[in-house]
Amino acid sequence: MTEPFIFCDGLVKIYRVAELEVVALQGLNFSVQSGELMGIVGASGSGKSTLMNILGGLDRPTAGKVRVGDHDLLKMSERMLTRYRREQVGFVWQQSARNLVPYLNAVENVELPMTLAGAAGKSKRQRAQTLLEMVGLGARMSHMVGELSGGEQQRVSIAVSLANNPSLLLADEPTGEVDSNTAQVIYDTLRHLNTELKLTMILVSHDPGIARHVDRVVSIRDGMLSSETRRQMRMVQPDDVDYSDTLAETNGHHEETYEELVVLDRAGRLQIPKEFLEQFDIRGRAILDVTEDGILIRPAPQDRDAPELVIRKSSLETGSQPARKGGIRGAWQRFRRK
Repeated sequence: MTEPFIFCDGLVKIYRVAELEVVALQGLNFSVQSGELMGIVGASGSGKSTLMNILGGLDRPTAGKVRVGDHDLLKMSERMLTRYRREQVGFVWQQSARNLVPYLNAVENVELPMTLAGAAGKSKRQRAQTLLEMVGLGARMSHMVGELSGGEQQRVSIAVSLANNPSLLLADEPTGEVDSNTAQVIYDTLRHLNTELKLTMILVSHDPGIARHVDRVVSIRDGMLSSETRRQMRMVQPDDVDYSDTLAETNGHHEETYEELVVLDRAGRLQIPKEFLEQFDIRGRAILDVTEDGILIRPAPQDRDAPELVIRKSSLETGSQPARKGGIRGAWQRFRRK
């Protein structure tokens, strides 16, 4: 595999408010390939916006490593970060008021970042017009911001974010203030630009259906990656379609499927979804069973006083005995010798 375009290793961000410390990111590991269109989801306060601000050069991590392309963001001066934000990153915010200048028309808004970067002449107007055509607003480029719908304003914002030809586009809730039909148009616009420009894009969202519009979705919980959802396409015959599967869509002879994977960190730790823990009443400690298909996690009796994790060999094995000392690795080696 090629070297990732975005690489974060052990990323930590601690905010200090008065005498309190709030840990927004705690050892997050994260990578994105060049040209990938991906989404980040998570509850409010999970750390997803903090991660986006760090990748965009708007904030600095407390510890860890973060690299975007050839830029080591942890080692850059404030002046270098300012240049990085202006030349390498495009931003699309949820509120149109943060993206656009209301007393300029659409094409003038797209020209503004180029003007601030020192561009002049006919090439500036030509690029602005080309970008507006790419987002489907070629006929609306002379309209003032107030004359555009919410979805049109957001598409102008996307064109503005691309004005200085960035290598990374970061969008924070780009569909948060529009209806579902308009959201679909915005997603389609981003997908078209991703394909045409080979641009790396990261969309931060609360929308659980974002997996249908991007290549990959990662979920952040408590400042760490908890799961990853991948979209896959496979050929199917009409008689094979299971219409009860709400996570599958058919298009001709193709079916889209979505596979959610739990993310393990380097120490082998994983975040088990809260609803699973509640369903099986797993609290404090658990029992790991080595089975033929993998590792089974079961609730441990709650009257145990020992704080350590209880490890047993699979109950599926005939005549099995509790695992001897040596940890899960030793139990796995003994299981393989059976």
